[in-house]
Amino acid sequence: MTIFPSSLTSPQAGCQGCRQSEPLGFDFAFAYQPIVDLRDQSIFANEALVRGVNGEGALSILEQVTDDNRYRFDQLCRMRAIEGAAALNMQSHLSINFMPNAVYRPELCIRSTLEAAKKYDFPINRLIFETLESQPVDNYRHLTNILREYREFGFKTAIDDFGAGYSGLNLLADFQPDLIKLDMALIRDVDRDRVRQAIVRGIVTICAELNVTVIAEGIESAGERDFLADCGIFLMQGYWFAKPAFKALAQVTPEAWTR
Repeated sequence: MTIFPSSLTSPQAGCQGCRQSEPLGFDFAFAYQPIVDLRDQSIFANEALVRGVNGEGALSILEQVTDDNRYRFDQLCRMRAIEGAAALNMQSHLSINFMPNAVYRPELCIRSTLEAAKKYDFPINRLIFETLESQPVDNYRHLTNILREYREFGFKTAIDDFGAGYSGLNLLADFQPDLIKLDMALIRDVDRDRVRQAIVRGIVTICAELNVTVIAEGIESAGERDFLADCGIFLMQGYWFAKPAFKALAQVTPEAWTR
């Protein structure tokens, strides 16, 4: 049974950034892309990907996010992603990207997530919060504090685009998330690139020792899929399995599983 603390779901709860944030002035929707598990050919999670109201690409929305409205945008993203997942009767985990620079106090900024989970009856232990390793963070210690707080609430945590940018192994040394998602630049043609193969194997070894599960994203070929599976990576995401489905759950074709 999920317990929702009254101190965090009461009308008085909330942080300064959420209360003072400017109205968005634009609308948005979500597409959902599956993260598959090769071991039993199941859907482990669906990632919520922001889109325009008519399915326009993420950039059309993200370029409208400013310092004045990012707090409200981040909160609305959580709520609408959960609402959409519940409407689709999603049975897998739901993975939501969050903006660390849009969180003042994680224990208060999580209020809208708890409210949405309660309203739409979506179990909080099936929520994954991803932070982008490829984007700069104003306060590195603040990010690790957010991740720890989210874990204490029962959410799973993930570092997205691992290997692409600003923190990498330093972040992993200070906080071990439930999941990391290997950046697609590392994945591209990995079955034919000896250097990428060595890097991926090294990351898999490190994560195995730290009890961190690895997801490979951006899979676009059977060769990439098969090499990564041979490395012990079984959670994968990419066009090889399914493209994001706008306001829907994508279907994985039988051919995508065949080795």
